[in-house]
Amino acid sequence: MKIKTKQNHFFGALKARTEAKGGITLEDDFTGETKFHYKDFGSIDWYRELAVDQRKRAREKEKAENSPNIVNYVRSLADAASGWIIVTVIGLLAGFAAGVIDIATKWLSDLKSGYCRGHLYLNQEQCCWSDNLHGIDEDNCTAWRDYGNPNSYGGHVLLFIMYCLMGTLFATIAVILVKMIAPYACGSGIPEVKTILSGFIMKGYLGFGTLLVKTLTMPLAVSAGLMLGKEGPLVHVACCCGHAVSQFFPKYRNNQAKLREMLSASAAAGVSVAFGAPIGGVLFSLEEVSYYFPLKTLWRSFFCALIAAFSLRAMNPFGNQHLVLFYVEYDKPYHLFELFPFIILGILGGLYGILFIHMNLSWCRFRKRSLLGQHPLLEVVILALGTSILAYPNPYTRIQSGHLIRLLFKECKRYDDNPLCDYDYSKNATTVFSDGITQASWQLILALIVKSALTVITFGIKVPAGLFIPSMVTGAITGRLIGIMTQKIIEAFPSSPIWEGVCADPTSCIEPGLYSMVGAAAALGGVTRMTVSLVVIMFEVTGGLQYIVPFMVATMASKWIGDAFGKDGIYDGHITLNEYPYLDVKIDMQQQKVRSIANNWTLTSIPFQGSTTEKLCTMLADHPYSGFPIVTTQGRLVAFITREDLHEGIAAGRMLISDDPNDEFIDQTVLFTMSTPLVSAGRVPIRLNNVIDYSPVTISEQTPIALVLEMFRKLGCRQVFVIRQGELVGLITKKDLLQFIYETRNNDQTSYSQFK
Repeated sequence: MKIKTKQNHFFGALKARTEAKGGITLEDDFTGETKFHYKDFGSIDWYRELAVDQRKRAREKEKAENSPNIVNYVRSLADAASGWIIVTVIGLLAGFAAGVIDIATKWLSDLKSGYCRGHLYLNQEQCCWSDNLHGIDEDNCTAWRDYGNPNSYGGHVLLFIMYCLMGTLFATIAVILVKMIAPYACGSGIPEVKTILSGFIMKGYLGFGTLLVKTLTMPLAVSAGLMLGKEGPLVHVACCCGHAVSQFFPKYRNNQAKLREMLSASAAAGVSVAFGAPIGGVLFSLEEVSYYFPLKTLWRSFFCALIAAFSLRAMNPFGNQHLVLFYVEYDKPYHLFELFPFIILGILGGLYGILFIHMNLSWCRFRKRSLLGQHPLLEVVILALGTSILAYPNPYTRIQSGHLIRLLFKECKRYDDNPLCDYDYSKNATTVFSDGITQASWQLILALIVKSALTVITFGIKVPAGLFIPSMVTGAITGRLIGIMTQKIIEAFPSSPIWEGVCADPTSCIEPGLYSMVGAAAALGGVTRMTVSLVVIMFEVTGGLQYIVPFMVATMASKWIGDAFGKDGIYDGHITLNEYPYLDVKIDMQQQKVRSIANNWTLTSIPFQGSTTEKLCTMLADHPYSGFPIVTTQGRLVAFITREDLHEGIAAGRMLISDDPNDEFIDQTVLFTMSTPLVSAGRVPIRLNNVIDYSPVTISEQTPIALVLEMFRKLGCRQVFVIRQGELVGLITKKDLLQFIYETRNNDQTSYSQFK
């Protein structure tokens, strides 16, 4: 019989989709293992995706056992090796991308002060290396030409103008590329990657365009002198590489849960190339960003991070055989009494994290409401110009942040040209602290104020902007100042019983560079709330195991102080600010019950008996829901079927009757049982028992919200059904739960409507 126009239109779409696949035999081949098409800004069904993968592996294993031949063996071996192939390629690409970014950043940064005559593509170090046969001597380098003579007034002014113009130009190019080509290339990317790994769909965020633009604009943004880093965005770049490579393998392209295993490994590779810390990268992925992290993903992440580190090491972007610019090696041990200033650094790092998170989130809210949010290009240009003007007079704000960290981490030795190591070792000196150290200390204090303030308003602009390095710079400056202060206290009280037996003079037992490293770890921990992964990253960067205890002490103190005033780190804060549907493990809902979410639900369900294709087509055309419960006449829940499987099932059943799309629509019975009834009147019923979920997750109205939260997190549920005395009365989706949590926290009606 004929049905309504909207049903004919709906069935025509089903017919076209089925014909594109060459037809489906309902009884044999239709098992619901086709790719599930999720909507943008939606959540994946972890349970369904993992179940599909398990059924596929079980069927392939059975096929190999029933037909043992070389073809099935090779196919099984290729399927098992596909994950390792992907992580290998991801590691190679991540290392290559990081090397290119490091080389380009160094070249663009040097281009702000001068250029290499005859070889414009060389940075200052490479240019001077080719100009001197016996090594690098930048002071006597004739090949490198500054824009002006720094010893003359006119030359100094010219250098200042070129520094500001070049920095503003780099930032302008970066924001234009981001705005016009890939808007998702802005920011750090870690909050979004964290949300995607939790099961959220953001189409295009890990696309090739985003990868290309972020790789090109990251060196521009860092070289512009903005208070941002490239380490966080490298995680985003690595995940883009992982997404691109996974698209060549149907096992991961068609399964969102399996794809996220590769993205977790990619995040580990991103941190590995950012800090030269493969083990720290794996722990970062496990501790900070990953939502689903089985044991095999741990091993693959480790292997991916290792390959990425080897790839970057082969490129040798810094020319020092190390993976990071600020790699240091210390051999001086610390003393027990130094644990007290290390704890002080941890407390200061925690307080800084609290203050920074509050001020940055407040500024980002203001940006959204003001003209800055409507004109991101103007904001970046003004910020880049203002940053250049403020940074140029101070040598510690003018140089690139990575070089500053290396300078602060550096161990002081005699006859060192570092102003921070300008100690007076002469016997007639009344103090070991010369005027050079005093002047450098005041410059560091000014740099600390300027960099901290600019980082607050820079993080969140529409260019690639990481937070790792700016936070480490703030902590490193504070640590260096605390180290110098500790030296002065020892000099003022040399006979104190605390250090009398171990300190012959302030410089022999106190190394300010170590305090700088501990301060960097404390500040980064206070901002991000990282713990174990941060400690491992820091000792991998420093190359010494003997400083694990100072790092642990400072990190734990920073974590405790930060959690005392708020458990959310900066990335969790931006997830909440952007209203991403991420279920945080730190949410406390002990006293709330399911009945608090809603008292009256309106459900669209499918009757367990009496369903026909005409009724189901009408229901699908009238309701946009992603799935439907199947209930008995008494309202008891029997099963659940997704919209996608119902689509495919009806189309497959229609193909059993006729291959001609012009045939009249024939109403067919739809069965959800295991039994096969007799075919009557020449019509074949559609049996969908092999694609429905007979064990949907159910809860009662008295179930605590805390338990429901754990069910969503650990079981990967997309929805749970609410039962009252055996009868289905409602359902709760992940976004319903997030909406309730958000309203409870903020006591308002602001919702996640943009993702519904």
